Amino acid sequence: MRHARPYRKLSRHRSHYRALMRNLAFSLFEHERITTTWAKAKEARAFVDHIIGLGKQGTLHARRRAMALMGNKIIHLAGGKRVDIVGKVFDDLAQRFKTRAGGYTRILNLAKIRAGDAAPMVIFELVDRIEKAAKKASKAEGADEEKAPKTPKAPKAPKAAKAPKESKAKVSAAKTKRKEKVPNA
Repeated sequence: MRHARPYRKLSRHRSHYRALMRNLAFSLFEHERITTTWAKAKEARAFVDHIIGLGKQGTLHARRRAMALMGNKIIHLAGGKRVDIVGKVFDDLAQRFKTRAGGYTRILNLAKIRAGDAAPMVIFELVDRIEKAAKKASKAEGADEEKAPKTPKAPKAPKAAKAPKESKAKVSAAKTKRKEKVPNA
């Protein structure tokens, strides 16, 4: 029975378990959507919610507690910009979730299982995740306003029709004639 068990061990020692929770949280904060197993996502949900709650407090003490739980990693964005994960939690995510009282993550079941051990896979994501495509579209709209609108392209000419294929009877007759012409050696 599972009475009074505070967490899922996930078949790991405590230090490995903590490292797993940190790495799942780092990946989630960096990409805002990850694919993992159901058990890991369920266990990481409480850890991630706690870190975001510390970010919403925004105090120096809360930042130090978050650093103690997670450490800190620097990510390099495409534009050459360097961002630390804890700073992203305390700046971006805290502002995004300031009106939400909890439940900052979502677990979506996938219809596939992992090939090696048949573990059920899920998508683990932040609730108010900003789509990268939406970001690019908003940037493109700002750029399009500066440029002149494009003219539509002229339609392409239709392709020439293919020659009809020979019937199977003609093809087989031609093969038999070739076989008859070849002398036996």
